[in-house]
Amino acid sequence: MTGVAVVVPVRDGERYLGEALDSVLGQVPAPAEVVVVDDGSTDGSAAVARSFGERVSLVQTEARGPGAARNTGIARTTAPVLGFLDADDLWLPGALAVRLAALGAEVDVVRGRVEEFVSPDVDPAHAPRPATTASTPGHLLGGVLLRRALVERVGPLREDLRVGEFIDWYARAQEAGLVAVDVPEVVLRRRLHATNTGRQDPGSRVDLTRVVREALRRRREVAP
Repeated sequence: MTGVAVVVPVRDGERYLGEALDSVLGQVPAPAEVVVVDDGSTDGSAAVARSFGERVSLVQTEARGPGAARNTGIARTTAPVLGFLDADDLWLPGALAVRLAALGAEVDVVRGRVEEFVSPDVDPAHAPRPATTASTPGHLLGGVLLRRALVERVGPLREDLRVGEFIDWYARAQEAGLVAVDVPEVVLRRRLHATNTGRQDPGSRVDLTRVVREALRRRREVAP
């Protein structure tokens, strides 16, 4: 086992949660802690998490959003290194090991590459188009491994955003002087399906615009 805690937030994600957890628990070395934070699900997500027995801790909360769910997971774990995975995504084999190997003593964050795939249960006629190449590291929390001390320095994820909470947090971390390294390997497979949060929520563009504007405002305030 490693000194890594993995936080998996879920809301009504029973269809994909088991596969996501398998991808985490199959890592070599295995994470020390895996916690599922059920953010007010009305389906069988909690039952899926419980089916993994002692290998997975389950925390159930009222529906408060992704930022709150991730903050809850961070608070319920103690390992010095944190990883995250959305309940509909997958870590590739070796995803944890390759990022741990790059997490030197002076490094706060390791960022791996991300590839998108269309979920097999999606009608091809209505399938979203995935990116043709692996994306630049750092834009999705599931591709990142970071030190708990950095969270303590930067502060928690915002809980008033429906989407973009990690983009906001990462901008604040950059302002705090984080040290990040990239690995060339693809570590995260992002599933595209009919109910991705960003595609379903009409307010997502509003939140993302808000995050960008606030980051630009902070930069102007500190500019000489």
